[in-house]
This record gives sequence, C-alpha cells and structure tokens, in this order.
Amino acid sequence: MAGAPNVQIRRDRFVVLFLVMLTAAAGNTAMQSVMPTIGRALEIPDFWVSLAYTWSALLWVLMAPYWARQSDRRGRKPLMLLGTLGFISSMAICGIILWLGLTGWLLPATTFLIFAAARSLYGGFGSAAPPAVQAYVAARTDRQNRTAALSVIASSFGLGTILGPALAPAFVMPIEGGLAGPLIVFAFLGCLVWIAVTFLLPNDTPQHQARGTISSEPSIGGLSVSSTATSDDDDDDDDGPAGRLRWRDRRIFPWLLIGVLGGHGHAAILGVIGFLVIDRMSVPLSEAQQAIGIVLMAGAGATLLAQWGLIPQLKVPPKRLVIWGFVLGAAGCLVTAMVTTLHGITLGFAIASLGMGLFRPGFTSGASLAVNRAEQGQVAGMVASVNGAAFIAAPALGVLIYGLWMPLPFLLSAVLFGLLVIWSALKLDD
Repeated sequence: MAGAPNVQIRRDRFVVLFLVMLTAAAGNTAMQSVMPTIGRALEIPDFWVSLAYTWSALLWVLMAPYWARQSDRRGRKPLMLLGTLGFISSMAICGIILWLGLTGWLLPATTFLIFAAARSLYGGFGSAAPPAVQAYVAARTDRQNRTAALSVIASSFGLGTILGPALAPAFVMPIEGGLAGPLIVFAFLGCLVWIAVTFLLPNDTPQHQARGTISSEPSIGGLSVSSTATSDDDDDDDDGPAGRLRWRDRRIFPWLLIGVLGGHGHAAILGVIGFLVIDRMSVPLSEAQQAIGIVLMAGAGATLLAQWGLIPQLKVPPKRLVIWGFVLGAAGCLVTAMVTTLHGITLGFAIASLGMGLFRPGFTSGASLAVNRAEQGQVAGMVASVNGAAFIAAPALGVLIYGLWMPLPFLLSAVLFGLLVIWSALKLDD
C-alpha cells in the first residue's frame, strides 16, 4: 500500500477498506478455482457445479442496486459489515458442507443443494460491501484525490483475482476433505477483516455526499468494478439535466451490444477452463488443483497487465481496444482449444485473457464517451448490468457445450470474437 493516494482518510483506515474488497475477491475466486476439482471428487455433473455460480451472479445483479441505495440511507459502515458478514457466512457454510460431503458424511446431492443455498448468502448480501466501500471513500476525499483513491480501491478486486487462485492450492489441507480448506481459511480471514472494520473504521459524517457505483461479482478473469462515484460537488460540471437514457439509444447501443456478446463469450470460457485442465492433464484430482491455479493465475495476471499496464501506456481509442481485444481473445481461444499440455493451456488462456482485459475497458469507456456528463450515472449502471448479466447464464451454457466436445466452447467463442472484430470495425464510432 505504499502507493496509496494522499486522501482525507487515515492510512490504516484506507488499508481496511482495501482489504474488504481484496478479501472478498480473493476468496470468491479461490472458491471458483477449487470447485471443478471438488465437483469431480463428489461426482456431481459439471453443469450443476457451474449452476451455483449462475445463482450467485443472478442474486448479485438483483441485490447490488438495492444495497447501493441503502448505503446512503443506513450508512456505509453498516453495509460494509453486512457485506463482509455475508461473505464470511457463505464461505464458512460452503466450506463445512463441502468437507462433510468429501468425507462421506453427506450425500453428494445433499452437499450440492446446501452449497448452492449457502452461495446465495454471498450473492444476496456480499454485494452490499463494494458500493458502500466506494461511497465511503468518495464521500471523504476531495475532487483532486478522489479518482486516484477510487482507482486504488477498484484495483483490489483485480488483485484479488490473482491472489485467490494463487493461494488456493496452498490452503488445500493434506487430509480427507482438504479441498474445502481454501473456503474455511478465507472465512477466517473475512472474520479478521470484519473485526478491523468494526473497531478501526469510524462511521463519522462524510465531507461530501456520494453514492457508490454498482459493481459486478468478482470473478476469475480480472473483472473489476467501476471507479466512478457520483458526488454533488461535481454538479457544476454537468451538461444539464439528464433525461432517461434508453438501451436502444443510438449512441450507446453498439457498445452495449458488443459488451453483451463479448461478455458471454468470455464468461463461457471462464466457466469451463478448470474442467478442461482436469480432463486434458489426466492427473489425479489431488494434483489437479495446482495446475488449475497456475492457469487461472496466468489468466488473471494477463488481464491486469492489459488494464494496469498496456492501456495506460498505449492510450488508444476505445474502438481500437475492442478490436484488438477480440483479435487476441479469438487467438487465445483457438490455442486453448487445440493444445494438450499445461504450458499450452496456460499460454492460450493468458492470451485470451489479455484480449478480454483490453475489450472490457474498451467497451466501458466507449459507452461512457458516447454520452454527456449528466448521463454518466445511467450509462455506468447499464455497463454494470451488462457485465453482471454475462455471468448469469453463460458459464452454465459453456459447460453444457463442453459436455458435447471439450474444445467446442473455445472454438465457438473464437468464432464469436472474430465476427465481433468485423462488426466493431464497421459499426463502432472512432
């Protein structure tokens, strides 16, 4: 945290806010990285494993806007505590239930049903924390420092997507049912964060009014939250009152459409990559987790390389980011579909993830630049909805297609990305 910006929040309190986001993202992606292996160990069909993510993502999309509004009415600190408690309870219950299933105390079907129900605690209540954290920071920083502060907070989600898969193999315990270890460890870490929020973070009167933006559920692949917040001291920059922005508005519809289609292709390959590693490597389940962690960590690292390194340096317009993102995404999917070694899968998935790391900020900034300042809040909500919606059905559909033929989800995503390259070149504004 040496690079934390100079804001009107004490350094130790800023670290606590960072850890709220980081722990949730790392814990969620750690769980996602071990679930393919756990599903195979319990002999639960791959589709039903992916369906648990669908349920959680749906609840997140539905509840995040509600919690964002409640943070203004009930206070930001109580919503952070609620969101962290939702994360803790979900991870703890899921970890205990999966351990009971892996050790034979529960039937696999019973294990999965209780696991899916416990996941709803994260989708339903864990979504309260991110907008509360963002609003807490935005309301206590001046305009000069706000963007930098919110960017650091937003980066915690991306950093968590690397740490989660990286740490998960280390937390797998060398005992029967030890695959559930990462969930239990992150539940414990969540308890420490909850205590820190309770005792170190004051619920004082903010310097400015601000509402946190609606974020997507943290997922493997580096999907990050928006770093924008609405503040009433920015009103003098508005271009006038904003009317209701419609989805089919000609200015934003092409950007939202490629966001929906490209996001579904991305979510589909994320949903099956863990199963592909297990099947292609043909290693015992006890050894598969480390290989999955390597692949997922490489993908998350490539995504963040694009978002934190390449985009700030290249400074290219959104249209070019989208086109190059889809080109790399298609190439990476083709490589992943054809190779059979761990090195090849890691390389292919990293290339695809690098492309998605260019595409997502490209479509987000393209939609934002297409409207005036007064409409920024509405378009940000639309972008968040598009990002979240992609993770509702696409992972489960990807697993269904994967059951027909292992390379098929990657080949179909490659074709989709290739078509989107052509469509973007013709339809998007420079």
